[in-house]
Amino acid sequence: MHMAPMTLVRFAICLNIFLHGVARVSNGGVVPFGGFLESQGLPFGVAIATGITAYEILAPLIIASGRWIAPLCLISAIEYAVGIVLVHWQHGWFVVGAGRNGMEYSVLLIACLLALAWQDWNQRKLAR
Repeated sequence: MHMAPMTLVRFAICLNIFLHGVARVSNGGVVPFGGFLESQGLPFGVAIATGITAYEILAPLIIASGRWIAPLCLISAIEYAVGIVLVHWQHGWFVVGAGRNGMEYSVLLIACLLALAWQDWNQRKLAR
């Protein structure tokens, strides 16, 4: 069976985002995440954290199925960009090694999400 390179990227991104949401639920991290959001000045932090977590569990399943790829990838890219601003920027570039909790992984996710959105948008444009 032949798998196109971007299909592999799509499944890898979906798996990573899905597991991120599942881990937050499994580790009891939704309420602490909500508390963090409130500490950053956002109202209804737990509700926002619950919505983000639900999105991280459901959106990858939809993207992996080949549906709504462009819009969901764009939303996910925005989510990770906000995460950079709120969390990772202050820690620098590296996630591990030369630093801790930096933005390198989020930047890679954003680049892959934008590439998937672009590819999907172009394929749909050509199919018209």
